[in-house]
Amino acid sequence: MDEKGATIGEAARLAGVGIETIRFYERKELLGSISKDSSGYRRLGAQVIRRIRFIRRAQRLGFSLTEIRELLDLRTDGERTCEEVRQKAEAKTDDIDHRIQSLVEMNTALRRLAELCTGEGPAGRCPFLDALEDNFQPTSS
Repeated sequence: MDEKGATIGEAARLAGVGIETIRFYERKELLGSISKDSSGYRRLGAQVIRRIRFIRRAQRLGFSLTEIRELLDLRTDGERTCEEVRQKAEAKTDDIDHRIQSLVEMNTALRRLAELCTGEGPAGRCPFLDALEDNFQPTSS
């Protein structure tokens, strides 16, 4: 990267994302202002590349783009506190815990449905498919 900043291809390589990802983040207005050189090419500075990495890491932790925008706003607003960041992190962990519980319940229900199927006979008479059609309600154990 030179003093003018990185081209979009260089920035993508440095941030570990694809060019289309950068364009997407730019359309979603997550990157702030990006300068263009005299030829009209985008030039992304180190701050923008750090922001792209921040967005990707936050996405890997389960944050939505809306939530990431809120985190970015917290970072740049001098009036906001670390407590607000902690609250957002705790809310995300609560959300993940809820999703994990839902996945465990789905897994349990699917296992019970799968146990109905003997693996014999035509698929049109499969107890698994019949149970889905009849709105199977697994019992909790």
